[in-house]
Amino acid sequence: MTKIAYGAESPAALGAWLESQATEARMTTRYLPRRHGEMAGGSLYWIHEHVIIGRSPLIGFTQREDGRWWIRLEPVLIPVHPMPRRAHQGWRYLAAQDAPPDIAGAPENDAALPVKLAGELARLGLV
Repeated sequence: MTKIAYGAESPAALGAWLESQATEARMTTRYLPRRHGEMAGGSLYWIHEHVIIGRSPLIGFTQREDGRWWIRLEPVLIPVHPMPRRAHQGWRYLAAQDAPPDIAGAPENDAALPVKLAGELARLGLV
């Protein structure tokens, strides 16, 4: 599943928001995904400035009192190899074979490549 990191100024800001959540991070969606059963235990991949930058493990979905749904995530941002991705509204499915691999032994966000540079290098096949 992919989602735009709307409102996040940087990957570091997104990571800080996730880590500030107590036991789980929650986001709202209007509709329950049809494939929600197979998505639990997977990940939500974050898109920032047209690049997939990281993922958060997906705990599951819970209905709110107003009929909308919580997307429940573990409060962690796991860096992945940058992958260009077009912007979209809401969320989209991401097949497992299309998901970027994690960056093993990833450096702290402050030492990572700038998002635009990492995206351009990934587009060129250099990262």
